[in-house]
Amino acid sequence: MAQSAQAPSRATVSLVGLMAMVVGSMIGAGVFSLPQRFASSTGIAGALATWAVAGAGTLAIALVFQRLSTRRPDLDAGIYTYARTGFGEYVGFLSAAGYWASSCIGNVTYWVLIMSTLGQWIPALGAGDTPLAIACSSVGLWLFFLLVRAGATQAAAVNRIVTVAKIIPIVVFLAVAAAALDPAVLAENWRSGPEAGTFFEQLRGTMLLTVFVFLGIEGASVFSRHARRRSDVGRATVLGFLTVLSLFAAVTVVSYGVLPREEIARLQEPSIAGVMEAVVGPWGAVFIAAGLIIAVLGAYLSWTLMAAEVMFAAANDGVMPRVLGRENRRGAPGNALLMSTLLAQVVLILTVFAEDAFAFALDMTAVMALFPFLLTALFLLRISGVRPRAAHRGDAAIALAASAYAMLLLASAGVELALLASLFAAPMTLLYVWTRRQRGRRPFRTGEVALFAGIALTAVVVVWALATGRLAI
Repeated sequence: MAQSAQAPSRATVSLVGLMAMVVGSMIGAGVFSLPQRFASSTGIAGALATWAVAGAGTLAIALVFQRLSTRRPDLDAGIYTYARTGFGEYVGFLSAAGYWASSCIGNVTYWVLIMSTLGQWIPALGAGDTPLAIACSSVGLWLFFLLVRAGATQAAAVNRIVTVAKIIPIVVFLAVAAAALDPAVLAENWRSGPEAGTFFEQLRGTMLLTVFVFLGIEGASVFSRHARRRSDVGRATVLGFLTVLSLFAAVTVVSYGVLPREEIARLQEPSIAGVMEAVVGPWGAVFIAAGLIIAVLGAYLSWTLMAAEVMFAAANDGVMPRVLGRENRRGAPGNALLMSTLLAQVVLILTVFAEDAFAFALDMTAVMALFPFLLTALFLLRISGVRPRAAHRGDAAIALAASAYAMLLLASAGVELALLASLFAAPMTLLYVWTRRQRGRRPFRTGEVALFAGIALTAVVVVWALATGRLAI
């Protein structure tokens, strides 16, 4: 989301600008953790299978956004509007809240990864989850809040620099690793050992990571109201996705040609720094660390703006309280930014209690994003039979493929992560009730009461399970 920080006026963003939003949003913390996360679960065969499945599934999701951008151009406030239009106010609210939470939780992974990177030279920072690391991350969290709140111009200046800078270390890594690639090591890493489990279990261990690294594919859709041409939204989504898929798959595969799989699996995050160091020495790790910090801060800026944009648009669309739809005198959505930063702060503190702070935040980010993606695909499926034209042929097939992929990923995530999502959805419903009362409407319609009761009951059970040790994070 390279240009998103500009908060442009209506209909000013070109195809290149929209594509930059997609690519810029997806290239962040995830790419730097690909070697270790894949190697700890599978070999090259499993990695290629994962990228094939993830590529096909995510392409289906990208095509869903492409079709909806032309089929329902009136829905220009982003991803949550599809759920709201198709399935009602409360489901639309949950979609907006879930997507917003995904953005905020994802921001936490950036700070954990930065502190983990610096922890290689400052032991007190550990893996990014020590008290000192949490304190330093919190300072950074609020400094960025002040930067974005000060106005879009300052944020855009920073974002333009890091958009280019974040690509450089990845390209250098690919060139160095490809030059050092050992065919014998590559062949040895083709398959993983029996300890990795069945082939399906290996895929399951890597699928959620692919969701995380592909988050941002909807970036052009979120800012679709700023597009110069509506048709550019879909093109930017697909072109941006194909670019990033090629890059991510290449980073994963070349790493298997440098070190044995077992050694890659033991690397500390960011794992591409360890692979780089194995080829060129200590300076390689320093180079990657510097590039990572620039890339992650740029992605963090993009996602901070993305999260605020979702809440701001939802508030102005009547889904969130009016207070979140206000801009400060510098044109920034101050209240939405404040709420986003507060949620990130809470999650950052919770990482102290997680066994693996980075993995926990990463997986929760993916799960929270899957629900809005699933609802978007189901919305296209719902309207695919309504006044179909020649240009709309294949809508149902695309929607079915995207829906099946999202449900497969939710199943792969495990019931524990899905249950933990209720701890967010239940209290957030208070905002929904507040919003409805502001507009003189009753809180729930028939059927929505049952949905809320199910979410609330699940949240109570999860709290009990956490308190008794039956569920751990």
